[in-house]
Amino acid sequence: MKKQYKIILFLFFGIFLSVAGYAQENVGDEPTDDLGNVTDEFQEAFFEALKQKGIENYELALDALDKAARAADGDATQLAVVSFEKGKNLVSLKKYNAAEVHFEKVLTTAPDQLDVMVSLYDLYFLQRNYNKAIPLVKQLIVKDPDYKEDLANLYIRTNQFDEAIVILDELDQDIGESAYRNTLRKNVYRATGNNEQQIEKLESRVDENPKKEQDYLSLIYLYSDEGNVAKAFETAKELLKNQPKSEMVHLALYKFYLDDGQTKEAIKSMEIVFNSDKIDKQGKYRVLGDFISFVENNPEYEKTLEKTVNNFSEENGAVYEKLGDYYVSKDRKEDAIVAYKKGLATDEDNYSLLKNTLLILIDVGQFKDAAAYSSNGLDIFPAQPLLYLLNGVANVNLQEADTAIESLETGVDYVVDNDALEKDFFTQLEKAYTLKGNTKKAAAYAKKAASIVIN
Repeated sequence: MKKQYKIILFLFFGIFLSVAGYAQENVGDEPTDDLGNVTDEFQEAFFEALKQKGIENYELALDALDKAARAADGDATQLAVVSFEKGKNLVSLKKYNAAEVHFEKVLTTAPDQLDVMVSLYDLYFLQRNYNKAIPLVKQLIVKDPDYKEDLANLYIRTNQFDEAIVILDELDQDIGESAYRNTLRKNVYRATGNNEQQIEKLESRVDENPKKEQDYLSLIYLYSDEGNVAKAFETAKELLKNQPKSEMVHLALYKFYLDDGQTKEAIKSMEIVFNSDKIDKQGKYRVLGDFISFVENNPEYEKTLEKTVNNFSEENGAVYEKLGDYYVSKDRKEDAIVAYKKGLATDEDNYSLLKNTLLILIDVGQFKDAAAYSSNGLDIFPAQPLLYLLNGVANVNLQEADTAIESLETGVDYVVDNDALEKDFFTQLEKAYTLKGNTKKAAAYAKKAASIVIN
């Protein structure tokens, strides 16, 4: 009896998993899988294609898929699966037109297949064929509402600005404002190049419906962009009067209050921003950055700044990093270290924060902490040469020559096109081998360091 294989198809056109490679003993068994019973020839060719694609031999993968297509013997589902794989390989070969043909062929068999639709959308975007992408994204929105932002972006790219604004307003109404959508909206205003017309339109809409928050916010932005700060401030206060519970308005109000010398009101607005669930992290960090700049010139509010950071509703290292940077600007290094360490406790994957922490730890001579933090950091960022260098510096100063040498000799291999960094590695290796008592190696690295001239 001919051996048959059962294949289960996950996500329809996604990953294939062979779950049975055994002869079917019962003659009366009926196939229960999505692809039916496939021949040895189909399975071998298809999995050969996946293997070749995995090692980026896309042409060989296409050859194997041609064999699989012949072995499918007209089976529509199997041919659709093969076409999808062909399309993905053709995209990798930048043969976009041929890939599009295959993706569209699959969608004739399975018109609502999400992963195929996403692949075709990605392809349209690569080709900058935004007009073709729009109807496809409208279909994707039915399956995943997150694609609505993509639709707004596509409308902007195709100069359909009114349609873009409608989508952006709907999203803000449904899920709250975001920095990304604010950027898109500003792009619309810049692209139209007619702020006066936009202002007139928004003023009419505000008069007709004073409860629509987004129209006020857009109007505030346009007045500010025109340099009419007084009118923008007036509009923000009008929004707050009409909608006392508005949180978004405080993204504008705090700045107006600061500039107007109304510090207490500004701080109240900032606290509303920090505690808001409707305002995204980027908006909050922007406000925090302005507050830090304000405190640099008004140090009497430093305690308020520290309290604000400690009570910040979003536990994130970027907040403490900003506070640490402020302390560094004031040459208060110990306070900066405390802030940076708090940040790393909540955000150990923040490379910028880790780097700043290590630099200041070494600067103040806290080499034990620098060695520990850099060692932990290398577990997360194993290809960052600076971390190896700083770990080496810390261990040289701790008289741990062997540990320093291991870190430095490993890290120098990651240095690419950075003469200054490479010179630092060689200088530290000279120190480490001197510490170890190996004068020959120390001299060799000293010579390497001297040979690098930094212009």
